[in-house]
Amino acid sequence: MSAMEALRVSPVHSLGFPSRLDKTQFTKLFCSSFNPIPSSNSVSKSKLFTAISSSVSTELSDPFKPEVETQTPDGKFDWYAHWYPIMPVCDLDKRRPHAKKVMGLDVVVWWDRNESEWKVFDDSCPHRLAPLSEGRIDQWGRLQCVYHGWCFNGSGDCKFIPQAPPDGPPVHTSKKACVSVYPSTVQNGIVWFWPNTDPQYKDIITKQKPPYIAEMDDPSFTNSMGNRDIPYGYEVLIENLMDPAHVPYAHYGLMRNPQRKNKADREGGIPLEMAVENFHPNGFNGRREPGINKFFAPCVFYSSLPLGGSTKQDNGAASSTGTKKESSVQKRMVLVFICIPVSPGKSRLIWTFPRNFGVWIDKIVPRWMFHVGQNLILDSDLHLLHVEERKIMDVGSAQWQKACFVPTKSDALVIAFRKWLNKHAGGQVDWKGKFSGALPPTPPREQLMDRYWTHVVNCSSCNAAYKGLNVLEVVLQVVSIALLGVVAATKQSLKSMVAKSAMVSISLLCFAASKWLSHFIHKVFHYHDYDHAFR
Repeated sequence: MSAMEALRVSPVHSLGFPSRLDKTQFTKLFCSSFNPIPSSNSVSKSKLFTAISSSVSTELSDPFKPEVETQTPDGKFDWYAHWYPIMPVCDLDKRRPHAKKVMGLDVVVWWDRNESEWKVFDDSCPHRLAPLSEGRIDQWGRLQCVYHGWCFNGSGDCKFIPQAPPDGPPVHTSKKACVSVYPSTVQNGIVWFWPNTDPQYKDIITKQKPPYIAEMDDPSFTNSMGNRDIPYGYEVLIENLMDPAHVPYAHYGLMRNPQRKNKADREGGIPLEMAVENFHPNGFNGRREPGINKFFAPCVFYSSLPLGGSTKQDNGAASSTGTKKESSVQKRMVLVFICIPVSPGKSRLIWTFPRNFGVWIDKIVPRWMFHVGQNLILDSDLHLLHVEERKIMDVGSAQWQKACFVPTKSDALVIAFRKWLNKHAGGQVDWKGKFSGALPPTPPREQLMDRYWTHVVNCSSCNAAYKGLNVLEVVLQVVSIALLGVVAATKQSLKSMVAKSAMVSISLLCFAASKWLSHFIHKVFHYHDYDHAFR
């Protein structure tokens, strides 16, 4: 099997990276979002298998050896005995609190500049239960509830109640005036929290840490991230990411796949040999040579794949001539999908695809340009997955394998996930009775596939680009109108006729550019439909 074939059928479809970057590929990278085109050199299975055995990081946390009890007394997976990611740090503004929902819990994330740490609180003021996420960070670095001005430090202690007389009893010191604080930490550039405010878990980070992915902190790898709120549930999201067979069909036209001579259909789908190993209450491994996949329950799906060829890296050592030495290492790409349960029918996806080649590209290309293609790929199967989830709900998640006909090995990881969910995790996310179990109603298609509220407002790069492009649109319109005004006010003469013609032409170009830009902004930052019938 060639490296190109291996990458194409790997369970990673939201973004890939070419191993060669000629001018043509560089031109295409913005619209294709770096779709995978690895080296076309054929590599034997045995060589690739040996390579991946030595190249896959051994620093990835082992989910099968937890340091604290992660199961309930009856031996089931405990959904509340694990770390959950909230958001990438790069998309959090230190100047304001942020409202997030994870596992049905409403939390507020904010930067405590006094302790130089991200804090995660229950998003509820103890006074009248107003959301603290609507508040602000005051001049002393405290989280202030803007309903009545109560202020809290990083430990959740109330430090100021404006309505309490200064010479009266210190009511702010009461335990009832404190905010519930969740243990939190930053790892791999992501804020994580432990979904239990019981004091016994205050130092849980010393006993159990989130799954650690070494490549995300390795400076020789890229580390660009993205996030999006998804209008279907955690279960459907994660099994979709584990499924490589749908890529040439659901994302047709968005991924550059190798051309096969004897294709059975337009898309060129092929049989996939996949196997599951080390099945356990805390996850499982999947293998399809030359790739390796790991599911770290409940949130992380990790895929590592060696690519054909090698890349040069500075090893930090100096040669006898005083110049830095470079060593050749195998080209590798790691794909990390972090799937977060939000509420029934809603989830959040954080993605990152570290690679150790073409690192310079991420340094000069703004992150929002990558997100254009990534969001289109997410949109291309969003509606069908939203509908699929409702059909699964109708038959019951416990009846999934009876209702779904999955006879081929390409569904091995999906079947393993459903088996893990039913055997170890109670068949669904444990919402602790916070929800009735019903899914939210289906909104109109344009609202369902909206990008602005599900991604743009939560992405610092896309939000900045959105604001900047809107300003540019207004500038173009103003210039267009201003030039027409100058033309109207200019007196007639032979020379002025030439100038007027030029200004009218420029005015029309500015007007056309503003209209094009308006259309571009709408498709990139608001709504871009994907019609499979005409692809």
